[in-house]
Amino acid sequence: MFENVTVKEWMTPNPVTIDSSAKISEAHQAMKSKSVRRLPVLHDGKLVGIITIGDVREASPSDATTLSIWELNYLWAQLTVEKVMTKNVISVSPDQSILDAAQIMLEKKISGLPVVQGDQLVGIITESDIFRMLVRSRVPSK
Repeated sequence: MFENVTVKEWMTPNPVTIDSSAKISEAHQAMKSKSVRRLPVLHDGKLVGIITIGDVREASPSDATTLSIWELNYLWAQLTVEKVMTKNVISVSPDQSILDAAQIMLEKKISGLPVVQGDQLVGIITESDIFRMLVRSRVPSK
């Protein structure tokens, strides 16, 4: 049923991105303001990684620290996306089957894939997109 469905039919085109040199606080703010859980990371317009809300949370200071609030804020302000992102990002092409994308996500235990055509980021496909496809393709019962 979904063998001929391609990634480009369900991906989010022109996703929100962030530069690798941006501060982690900027990534966090972008995710909050745009209501997204992951950002493809670019350097000179090329995809170099991906950062998730989980990555941001893991980089956040622990409550068990002995540092003062000022020291924590200083360290947090110095942390860049490049230091926290996943570098060996797995991607798919827009013409790949949606089933291929779903298989990759299951095998790699990831919830989203940047969509790349040549060396250009053209979209992102996530678990939510695949769920949306399943729900919208459901045949109503009689």
